[in-house]
Amino acid sequence: MVKQQKREEIDFSASLSEVWRVLTEKERDILRNNSSIQHFKRNELIYCEGDEPKEMMCLLKGKVKIYKDGVGGRSQIIRMIKPIQYFGYRANFAQEDYLTNASAFEASTVCMIPMTIVTDLIMANPQLAMFFIRQLSIDLGIADERTVNLTQKHIRGRLAESLLFLKDSYGLEEDGATLSIYLAREDLANLSNMTTSNAIRTLSTFVAERIIAIDGRKIKLIDEEKLRKISKMG
Repeated sequence: MVKQQKREEIDFSASLSEVWRVLTEKERDILRNNSSIQHFKRNELIYCEGDEPKEMMCLLKGKVKIYKDGVGGRSQIIRMIKPIQYFGYRANFAQEDYLTNASAFEASTVCMIPMTIVTDLIMANPQLAMFFIRQLSIDLGIADERTVNLTQKHIRGRLAESLLFLKDSYGLEEDGATLSIYLAREDLANLSNMTTSNAIRTLSTFVAERIIAIDGRKIKLIDEEKLRKISKMG
């Protein structure tokens, strides 16, 4: 279970702007008065499979992975969360415990909003309800596409897709080529549905073919067009 952190002043208008726009001033006050901020260290669990979902979360700063432990303890990364995205609420809507785990990829700041408050606001505000319907629909579409890609593509195609997914999710550093997220090889393998050894070998092949360059945990995209062709071919 996550530990409670001291309550802090929250700049909702800046951090939760997508939801903020559809709320009345009274609803904004309710959100202000009932939300809190928590800080998580790198690799610290935010919630665990089997926990009761009592809060909706919005990532304000950092990076978070949603993952599930599979057969033999092998993890599969299901989704990557970036600022400003909401997560942790699906299980409550489904009236079930969490089916996944969430942990911080790096030091992260998360806004915690009680689901009782979220539910009350949704019941009173159709625009807010439509926001969450839209978000769940987008997530379902992404999950459907990734299910097909991770089960039908070959190793090279899966790894190429994961690198492009990271680029589209988190962007590039100032050089315009280096991914703005540093993953351990195990995490990259878990994102791509392959073993760590296969991920390392395939990365080495991409380096030899001058598609990417690697410096520690930094990955630089040298030939993005070729990477996209590999991903598309599967």
